[in-house]
Amino acid sequence: MIVQKDFLNKLKDFGLNTYESKLWTALLSRGVSTAGELSDIANVPRSRSYDVLESLEKKGFIIMKLGKPIKYVAVSPEEVLERVKKKVNEEADKQTKILESLHGSEILGELTLLHNQGVEMVDPTDLSGAVKGRNNVYNHIESLIKNAESRVDIMTTSQGLAREADVFKNALQKAKDRKVKVRIAAPLTKETEKALKDLRGLAEVRHTNTLKARFCLVDKKHMTFMLLDDADVHPTYDVGIWVNTPFFATALAQLFDNEWKDMKPVEQIAK
Repeated sequence: MIVQKDFLNKLKDFGLNTYESKLWTALLSRGVSTAGELSDIANVPRSRSYDVLESLEKKGFIIMKLGKPIKYVAVSPEEVLERVKKKVNEEADKQTKILESLHGSEILGELTLLHNQGVEMVDPTDLSGAVKGRNNVYNHIESLIKNAESRVDIMTTSQGLAREADVFKNALQKAKDRKVKVRIAAPLTKETEKALKDLRGLAEVRHTNTLKARFCLVDKKHMTFMLLDDADVHPTYDVGIWVNTPFFATALAQLFDNEWKDMKPVEQIAK
C-alpha cells in the first residue's frame, strides 16, 4: 500500500511517528490483520513491527486480538481522535498543576534569587538579544508588559493592531489593574475596528498615518523593535530586537510623546 508522504506527515498531529503512521493506515485499510501482513503492506521492517504495534496499542489506536497468530483490529479514526484529545487534555492539566505548585515554592525562590543576583552583575548594555519568529516576539513583548511598572508605548501597523489586541489583551488588563498607562499608535482602518473594541478601556489608541514603525517601549527602559514590515514578511521570519537601554529608550519615548500630541484620538477618526 502506497501512502503519500504529505498524508503521513499530517498524522504527526495524532502524535504518531512515521512507522506508527504507516502501520496504522495499513491496518485501517484492512480492518483486521497480522503483524507480518501489516509489515509487508506498510513497508515497515518486521523486526520493528511488533514494537510499533505495541506502541499503537498503548496509545489506543489499535486492539490486539489474542490467538495464533496474533491479529490486530483498527480503532475508528473518530474514536482515536477523541482518545488523543482526552490524553492531551489530561497531560495539559497534569503539567498545569505541576507548574502551579511551583508558585511560592522553595525551588522557585532559589531560582529567582539566582537570576536577580546574576542580573545585578550584568552590565545593562549586555541585556539585549534578537527574537526570531512572530510568536516568540509577541511572547517577549507580553512578558515585558506583564512586568511594566508605569507606562507602555506601542507603535504598530493596522495588521499588527488587529493581531496584538487579541494576543496582549490579558496582559493589558493586568497592566491596567496595576495603573500602568498604555498608549498605542497605529493607522486605524476598517481592519482595526474589532481590535479597537477589544482594547476599549485597556489602552488609549490614536491614529497615525505619518509614521510607519513597529516597536514597544516599556517604562522608558526596555525597547523591542521589529526590523521588518509585517506586510512583507512571513510570521516565521519576523525578527525583533530587544534592548535594555534607559538612555535610548527615554529619548525614543520623548519622540513618541511629541508625535502623540498630533495623533487623532479614536473618537475623531470615528466621526
